[in-house]
Amino acid sequence: MFLFMLAPQDDITQADATFADVLHHWHRDGLAFVHTDLPKLIVILVIAFVLARTVSFFVNRMHHLADRNASENPQRSSEIRTLAAVLRATGYSLIGFVVLVHLLSLLGIPTTSLLASAGVVGVGIGLGAQSLFKDMLNGIFILIENQYNVGDTVKLAALTGTVQDLTLRLTTLRDGDGTLYFIPNSQIATVSNLSRDFSVATLTVTVDASADPDKVLGILRATALAVRNDPAFKEVAVADPDIPGVDAISGRVVTYPVSIRVRVNQKDAILRELRRRVLQAFEENSIPLGTDPNSLLVMQHADPTAPPAQQPLTSA
Repeated sequence: MFLFMLAPQDDITQADATFADVLHHWHRDGLAFVHTDLPKLIVILVIAFVLARTVSFFVNRMHHLADRNASENPQRSSEIRTLAAVLRATGYSLIGFVVLVHLLSLLGIPTTSLLASAGVVGVGIGLGAQSLFKDMLNGIFILIENQYNVGDTVKLAALTGTVQDLTLRLTTLRDGDGTLYFIPNSQIATVSNLSRDFSVATLTVTVDASADPDKVLGILRATALAVRNDPAFKEVAVADPDIPGVDAISGRVVTYPVSIRVRVNQKDAILRELRRRVLQAFEENSIPLGTDPNSLLVMQHADPTAPPAQQPLTSA
């Protein structure tokens, strides 16, 4: 009976000793972490915070510089915004990667073997993620060749809009409806930049064939030149309007093209004013606008000598 009662007591004593030993080891490891690893962790986080704030400072400075150059040199402003976007994305990614490696080292995880394993796994991942490398490679060439910048109006992958953001992996595009598109750079085969150097405001005017072409051309040239010399548009238009003459004839519809070279992304306002003044000038000079021959409705007049059609009888 004595031996039977003594065994459980020994088990309890051994369990208490094991628990005390675990607490002792935890206490020792905690003190070692506080004295050795915690200061290193704080230093790493402080350095990472300072680097992140430095990147944010330079990005904000570049945005302010782009805003100051927006009116005088729009092309330079777009380039600065693009560099700011790439600097922000690349800088934050590198800072995060370095902090992650140091944290793993502080936690006792061997980063050397981890990176070696990641390299082996990366070979397999690379075979299935070739598009990612294509995205980055194409993004590098877009930046080096200066194909487009943030703020440019472009046509990419059958989508037209304004470039909102540009990184090495993808291009963010917003169209006129406000829809935001994320286009991987590897999908961009052809770039149509609508904001490079200048834009052309083109208005196609259709007039009825009964109007005198010389009179129509004179009115169009005078109206377009008045819009170009208007104080509100004198700084928008960079050249005199070009009205070559009759462009096409379709039935009784005669087409006259009017084009004005303007600054990038500023053709909508001058086109609205040009349309308004052309309508007023045509109304004052009694010049009829052209009508699409496909929309004409041919009506046959009734013969006055024909007997009236008999109404059908209806039963009650």
